[in-house]
Parts: sequence; structure tokens; C-alpha cells
Amino acid sequence: MTVSDIVNFLEGFAPPELAEDWDNTGLLVGADDDQVSSIMTCLTLTPDVAAEAIEKRAGLIVTHHPILFRGVQQITGRNSEGQMLLDLIRAGIAVYSPHTSYDSALAGINQQLSESLGLSDIKPLRPLAESESEQLIGSGRYGNLPEPTTLGELIDRVKPIVGVEQTWFVGDLARSVSRVGIACGSAVEFLRDAAALGCDVLLTGEARFHACLEARTLDIALILPGHYATERSAMENLASRLQTEFPALTVWASEAEADPLGWG
Repeated sequence: MTVSDIVNFLEGFAPPELAEDWDNTGLLVGADDDQVSSIMTCLTLTPDVAAEAIEKRAGLIVTHHPILFRGVQQITGRNSEGQMLLDLIRAGIAVYSPHTSYDSALAGINQQLSESLGLSDIKPLRPLAESESEQLIGSGRYGNLPEPTTLGELIDRVKPIVGVEQTWFVGDLARSVSRVGIACGSAVEFLRDAAALGCDVLLTGEARFHACLEARTLDIALILPGHYATERSAMENLASRLQTEFPALTVWASEAEADPLGWG
């Protein structure tokens, strides 16, 4: 297999046109004709994750969060990102990031979270276009629970889905919720969209203090289990999907990666 073979699949699964304008998605390191025999997925490419890829001889890293996100004028060993990139290039490892394309894809992160919660009539919070399958595509998701529940009970459902024991939240635990908005990662920017669509609660990874105050003003609850928690499992799912699509390759989700935040 070549990098191009994998990229073609990824771009069919998570089309680049779904990416936000500010994003840096696509093939970020490597050449299309580079040979690939193994792939590692991760949420964020950090030096320890890169070291794992080099040690296990990955040919391609699919990282959700892009590297080279801001303008780069030099790549040297004088900082950790530069050294990491030099190490990856020397090892012949390509890097691809789907980021917000994967967030918004028809089978992307927000859709996966929506289905895990058993939501029905799932639609995007910000529609972009209508696909050939007549399903709306766009950013974020919202849908209806099978039956109304309380915010506290919904939080208890969310925690095992995203793999946390505790979570931040905004709102009265006894309030009734039936319509749920979902925007993975750091996406409280969708708060007003969710409120306007009648959502009782927005599930996102993290939110600023003043956004939490705004949620109270808008009378919409927030569930905030963490940026890592809302996205990491989707990279494990992507590894499984790539393994199914390319059975001759070795594919795994990074074992070195961990949430940088902990509970005290």
C-alpha cells in the first residue's frame, strides 16, 4: 500500500470539504508514493506518541489534531515539535490529519457520539449541504433521546461512553432533558446553535468560564467530560475501520497516548 491509497480512503470517509476554514487537514508530512505497511492512529501527535510510532515502525500516523497548525518558518531540533518532525521524517513516517472533516463526517465523531447515546432524528447543528443519501451533513449533531430523562441520569449515561468517572456540568441535575446537542472537543461555539434548535443540553469536551455563564442565561445545560474523552475513542474506532479496509496492514491506536488532565 502507498500513502495515497490510505489518503484516498480517508478523504472518501471524511471529505476535506467538510473541514472548517481555519483548519489544517490532509497529508502534512510525507509523499503520496511512500510505501506503508502499518498505521498508527492517535488524538494528538506528541513526542512520546511519535516515539511509539518510530519504535513500532509505523509508516503512517493518522492524528486527529494537526501538527504544523500555525505558520512555521523553520524546522530545527531547537524545540520539541521541530525535533519530533525531524525524527519522523528521518524514520520515513508520513502524517495525515482529518480533524474537523472527521468531526463532521456522516460516520464521524459527532455522529458516533449521537448514536452511542441512542439519539433519534439526528441532524447537524450547522448544516452544510445535502448528500446523495439525503442525509444532511454539517458541523455538530443534535437529536432526541428515546424518552425524557434528567440531566443527572444523562450524565451517568455519558460517563461510561466517553470513559470517565467524573465530569463537569452546568445546570440543575433534576431538570428534564430530551433533546441533546453534541459537538466534540472544544466546541462551545455551538452553544447558541444548540439553544436555537431547542436542545436542553449540549455535550462538548470543554468550555470557558464565561461560556458556562452564557449557558445558564440561555437556559441550556452543559456536559463537559473533557476534550480527550469526547474524541479519543473515535480514533480507536478509526483504527478498527482502517484495519477492516486494509487487512494486509497492521493498524493500531497509540498505546502511549493519555489524557494530560487528571482528577485530584
